[in-house]
Amino acid sequence: MLRLPNDTDVNAETLQAYLARQHGASDTAAVLQAIADATGVLADRLAAGRLPGDPGEVVGTNESGDKQKALDVGAHLHMVEVLRAAGVRQLLSEEAEEIIVLNPEGTLDVAIDPIDGSGSIGTGAPLGTLFSILPASDQGFLCTGRSVIAAGYVSFGHSTDLGFSLGNGLHLAVFDRATGVFRMLRENHQVPAKSRTLAFNASNARHWPDAVRRFSDDVLKGKEGRLGENYNMRWLASAVGEFHRILLQGGLFFYPGDRRPGYENGRLRLVYEAVPIAFLIEQGGGKATDGQTPILDLMPESLHQNIPLIFGSPENVDMFITYCTDNT
Repeated sequence: MLRLPNDTDVNAETLQAYLARQHGASDTAAVLQAIADATGVLADRLAAGRLPGDPGEVVGTNESGDKQKALDVGAHLHMVEVLRAAGVRQLLSEEAEEIIVLNPEGTLDVAIDPIDGSGSIGTGAPLGTLFSILPASDQGFLCTGRSVIAAGYVSFGHSTDLGFSLGNGLHLAVFDRATGVFRMLRENHQVPAKSRTLAFNASNARHWPDAVRRFSDDVLKGKEGRLGENYNMRWLASAVGEFHRILLQGGLFFYPGDRRPGYENGRLRLVYEAVPIAFLIEQGGGKATDGQTPILDLMPESLHQNIPLIFGSPENVDMFITYCTDNT
């Protein structure tokens, strides 16, 4: 590996050692470790690109009608076997219509999006994995996000980055390719309180509710508008990619519901996309909402329910909510 002028020897604590130190023989920590280890395998396959085969080739369709690419299916099947071996009771995956029972006597359930941003497979844009861990209960996955006991994401970009929490703050780790393990980067990370970088798909603006349009119009007016500041826009079309950047640099992501058929409740999934994002960002001092209610307070009506999603730095989210609740 190329050594940069400011590089030092890598001796950061491994994820496994950190979890053992903080959580002992916890079943929750063991499942989180299993998922992290599984994403290292995904990172290696992504790095191989099209050499063994095209990971972006369409091989099926999921329950919502989205085209499934080879990487979607391969990552899903990989996670099924990893979580079965980890003793998880049941799994809810974006790539399966029904709940998958793995170990009927297990004590933990997992909701997961194995590959977020799969529309960008093969383009070099960041992809990711999102997951949450819940105690096994009769409610299954139809419970509020306040029932979640751990969550995490992995961002596959220039580096393979892990963010996770077991309810004791937001922690960051990086995959060390030399040893094949995640190593701790930062404990108790806090999201910057405010940023002037926003993530939204401006091509949808004509379909948005009036309040969201007013907000985006004022953003675009910059210093000459109501907000009195110039803003930068980023749009990666990858929730995990946007999330990882916002955790590090601050900012705001919003994907509201709009007037198009099928988009009334946004496009992100509540249980296995919005909830883990909300759990993690709250642990880091940020906020996540559907525009009216904190994401973690919402009760899912169905397993694959869509939800409008706004998350980011607390001051930015508050600013957005002000527009949503302002009837003037």
